[in-house]
Amino acid sequence: MRVVIVGATGNVGTSLVTVLGREATVDSILGLARRVPAWQPPKTTWAGADTVTSDLVPHFSGADAVVHLAWAFQPSHDPAATWRNNVLGSMRVFDAVVKASVPVLVYASSIGAYSPGLVRQPVDESWPTHALPTAAYGREKSYLERVLDTFERDHPDIRVVRLRPGFIFKREAASQQRRLFAGPLLPNPLVRSGLLPIIPDLPGLRLQALHSLDAAQAYRLAIMQPVRGAFNIAADPVLDARTLGEFLRARHVKVPARPLRAALAAAWHLHLVPASPTLFDLALSLPVMDTTRARSELGWAPARSSLDAVRELLEGLRGHAGMSTPPLEPAAGGRFRQREIATGVGQTDR
Repeated sequence: MRVVIVGATGNVGTSLVTVLGREATVDSILGLARRVPAWQPPKTTWAGADTVTSDLVPHFSGADAVVHLAWAFQPSHDPAATWRNNVLGSMRVFDAVVKASVPVLVYASSIGAYSPGLVRQPVDESWPTHALPTAAYGREKSYLERVLDTFERDHPDIRVVRLRPGFIFKREAASQQRRLFAGPLLPNPLVRSGLLPIIPDLPGLRLQALHSLDAAQAYRLAIMQPVRGAFNIAADPVLDARTLGEFLRARHVKVPARPLRAALAAAWHLHLVPASPTLFDLALSLPVMDTTRARSELGWAPARSSLDAVRELLEGLRGHAGMSTPPLEPAAGGRFRQREIATGVGQTDR
């Protein structure tokens, strides 16, 4: 089996390359990325490609499956740029799958595509995918759900699988995630249990997470199993303020969302943090996903808890962890994070 992974050098991509390298039925893996890494895992060759500008058909030719993971979170101050990369680039990937006659397309959707959820009831894959339109990430993920609805109707011969994961963490991705969401001002040594006095208990704060290797196992199963459609993937427990407070040995204190959002908005407009306030809004609107279908039909079960994944994130932040791929390179922002500041916080993910 030949598998092509679009966006193979990031958080999930590197884990999927690792997992597929151990899969006996996979003979070769082609990893596509804008910047080719020095990393040389088993069965894997690399090619430089940009979903917006490159001819993808030759790369996809002869593939048994294409996994589309590529996504740009930045520049958060230029939504037209992320739309061009994420939406138009993804549509070019889907079109190339058809032109290259690839029989299987596995696409990385997200919990962020979902409409706001119910207070106590988990939602399954039939829940509407109309995220808050003000957040670029949710808007783009939701739009691509509509694109894939049409794609599946027009190309019933192609088996399409959409995975909708929660927040995905691993130790080696911690430095990248700090650059993308927290920015250069976060003091890494302070990110540890016992040093945070409180966890704000915000209305709607209920997050789901999983480890990157567990996400990769779900993608492996989606490639191998004769399944179609959407699958929610997340590990237990759901991360609310109480759970996070106990984990971090901090008190959880009810806090209104508006002051925190105002502070985040001010910091974002001043280019002090890269994550936009609309992403904050989206996070507080997310439903809790029911993962029954992934467990029963896909045969997937996480080997690690959501707290294990968060623990690795925190350990990775403190240890400046990373990998030898351009997105995960821990020194990508400069020893003193000067390149992050010089390029404009929230302006680039390169």
